[in-house]
Formats: sequence, structure tokens, C-alpha cells
Amino acid sequence: MSDKQHTLAAPVTLTGKGLHTGQEVTITLNPAPENHGIVFCRTDIEGKPTVKADVDFVTALERSTTIAIDGASISTIEHCMAALAGTGIDNALIDINGPEVPILDGSSKPFVDAFEKAGLTEQAADRQYIELKETITYTDAERGVEIMAIPADSFRLTVMVDYKSPVVGLQYATLTNLADFKTEVSACRTFVFLHELKALIENNLIKGGDVNNALVIADRPLAEADMGYLHKAFPQMANIEVNKGYINNVTTHFDNEPARHKLLDIVGDLALLGKRLKAHVFATRPGHAANVSFAKLVKAEMKKQAKQKTQAPAYNPNETPLYDINRIMAILPHRPPFLLVDKIIDMGESHVVGVKSVTMNEPFFEGHFPGNPVMPGVLQIEAMAQAGGILALSTVPDPENYSTYFLKIDGVKFKDKVVPGDTLVFKLILTEPIRRGIVQMHGEAFVGNKLVMEADLMALVTKEKNTGK
Repeated sequence: MSDKQHTLAAPVTLTGKGLHTGQEVTITLNPAPENHGIVFCRTDIEGKPTVKADVDFVTALERSTTIAIDGASISTIEHCMAALAGTGIDNALIDINGPEVPILDGSSKPFVDAFEKAGLTEQAADRQYIELKETITYTDAERGVEIMAIPADSFRLTVMVDYKSPVVGLQYATLTNLADFKTEVSACRTFVFLHELKALIENNLIKGGDVNNALVIADRPLAEADMGYLHKAFPQMANIEVNKGYINNVTTHFDNEPARHKLLDIVGDLALLGKRLKAHVFATRPGHAANVSFAKLVKAEMKKQAKQKTQAPAYNPNETPLYDINRIMAILPHRPPFLLVDKIIDMGESHVVGVKSVTMNEPFFEGHFPGNPVMPGVLQIEAMAQAGGILALSTVPDPENYSTYFLKIDGVKFKDKVVPGDTLVFKLILTEPIRRGIVQMHGEAFVGNKLVMEADLMALVTKEKNTGK
């Protein structure tokens, strides 16, 4: 696999029951453009709302991972997300006509097989990585959970599980190269202990569970009444057979299949970072709640690093800009003398770089200050915000019908004067995914290689009611 982003070469469709809802669901994974990321679309809901596969949108973690925005939720996404990460797919639009990804056989293998059959397409954009500068550790002492990531030049994962079970015992699993996910991890199925089933049923879970989509482990005797309850809930378990502690004579794919499945879950949950992690991750007794809490620590470190990056973006005035002034005016409602960004020279899913040429013709220099022209700091912030507005408005289909309004400005630091003849280059990075029209960015302004100003900005993108559209 090259270091470029990849998407599917053709759509992939799978149908099956949701593990917890029991609902029959069809999921279609479609090719998507570079820097799109993984996005789910609830086709069964009016307006077909989308939910980006992002750790910030995780809303529930009981026996699976659920993401949601504004009431549109998708649960049990981890096996699908692991398959996407394990096969090197960076961008996909996933149509789903129900609230839960189908469980299929309880592993990632059906997804992996379907992806391989469809094929992958290499894209022009480089794959994005998270590179740690220091060790990150998450602990939950009460549950004996610890997840630690050590900086490394590639992704590696080591998992240890111990449920004090005579069947499972103490198990380890290691993935030294994500390219081995298909052969070493993808077929490993989710598992549950027989004595847990009654409580799960009573909590309105595992409505779609059966011995064909999960390993059921019998490591202790059950009361006759409880066994009768399970027979009624799962008729296919009426004639239970046990092979080495696994119900209905199941043969495991690996002696340590439960540990490998926990490894699979971590791959899927860490895919919610949206970028590949370069680190060696050690996980003891992991679960979805711990995986997501750990991922949020990693994301917080990403934001911290983003704020610490003060290298000026490369600017070549001879190159054709991504957006010239005419295209900017087609998106922003601002007009001279209050249009304060001249070019957009770079933009991606979560960043934008804009340029403002400062000349003595600016009307504000007449009074700020006579004989000592200095660009007002408030207008530097406004110019930065206008550059950020281009990124925010690029996410809506009809930007000419939207406006952006400041909600908050924090952490403003002016480090040097901006005077006539300077060229301001603004670099803004999203610090949170855009949600409900709320945009949060960290911005930096440079003159040459010198950082002259920085700030944290929050704005609201809203559609104007008087557009008639």
C-alpha cells in the first residue's frame, strides 16, 4: 500500500441483522473524494443526514461504539471501521438504511472480502498521520484497564486480556503491521460469556445475536431456570454442545481469538481519529469505553501540537491561487473596503491558508495612525476570520446563501506590527469538527517567516432567511 489516500473502486453492499437491534439493515459503502474521510449517511431518515466517523461524535459505548449528530445515530460501527482501516481505505460515503451496522458473522472479514472484491483506487492526496512526541496513557484502575501509546515510526498494537476465565485464560495478541490485518485479525469474532446473556437481553441488547455471529463462552454452570430463559430467547441453543468451553461445538480460528477480536475493536475505534496513528499501542483489558477515552486523549494531543506549529505556510505569488478574489467574492458576502482576504492558496478538510496584501491604500491607515501606519489588530482578526469563513462555507452546497458570525475570540496574541507593504499569510486549522454550524479554529498570521498574530476563533455558519431559497 502506497502512502497515498485510497478509496473503493466501486460501491460495496452488504445486508444483515444488527447485533443489538435485530433489525435487517443494508449498508452500501461508496467511493468518496480525497480528504472526505469516512462518513455515514442515514438514508432512512428524512433529509438523509450524515454523521462523520469521528471520536467527537461518539454518543454511546455499551457493548459497541455509536456515533450520532442531531438524532441521527449509527451503532456497532467498529467492525466496519476496522475493516476500512485494515484494508487501507481512507475515504468512503456509507449509506445505511437503519440505526445499526449489520453484525454479519461477528468479525470484519465479510467487509474485508467485499472490499477486496471491489478493489481500491489510489488518490492524489497524501495519507495523513498522527505522530506522537511523547507517551500517552489512559488508565481505569477500578477495571484494571490501561492503554498506552509510545511514539514509533509505524503503527503497532499489543493487547492483553484476562477475564479470570478458565476457558479464555490470560491471552495476548499482537499486530506488528496493519497490512497483516486481513490474515491475522479480520476473521476474529466478537464474543460473550454465557452467564452474561440474560442481563444483556434484559437491557434490550443482542436482539440479533446468535451462535452464528458471536463466540459464546461457557465457563461456569448456569441455573436451570436461567438456561430455560436462554433457550426461549435463542431457540437455536436448544441443543447446546460445548467444545473447549465454546457453545455449539464452535472451533476458534486462533487459540487467542478473543484477544485478537479485542485488537480488532481497537483498530476500529482508533480509526475514529480520522488519521493514521504512528505509535506502538499497548492495551490491557481494553473495551470500547476505554478505547474511545484513549482516542480522545490522542486527539487532545493533536490539537496541542497543531497550536504549537508556527512554521509559516509556503507562499509563491507566481502560482495560481486556489481561490482568486472573484471566487472569494462569490462565496463571502463581504465587499471593499471590508473584504480583507485576497487569495486562498491552500485548503483541505480541516485547514485553509489565505493571503492579505497590506497596502497604504487601506482606508484605515488614514487614522491609524497618521505618520505611523499600523494595521489594527481587530482587522487582522477579521481578515483571519474571513479566510476561515471560506473553509466553513465550502462545506455547504450553496455558500452564497450563508453568513458567518463571530461567537467568541480567545487566546489572541499580537507579536509584531503589520504595516503597509507586508503580505499577511493566514493559516487556520479546525480544532473541532463543524457541528450544528459551529466552527472552531486556531489561526496564525505570518509576515514572511515571522508569526505576528494568533487566536482561537469560534463562529456560527447560518443560512440567511431572506434568501428565499
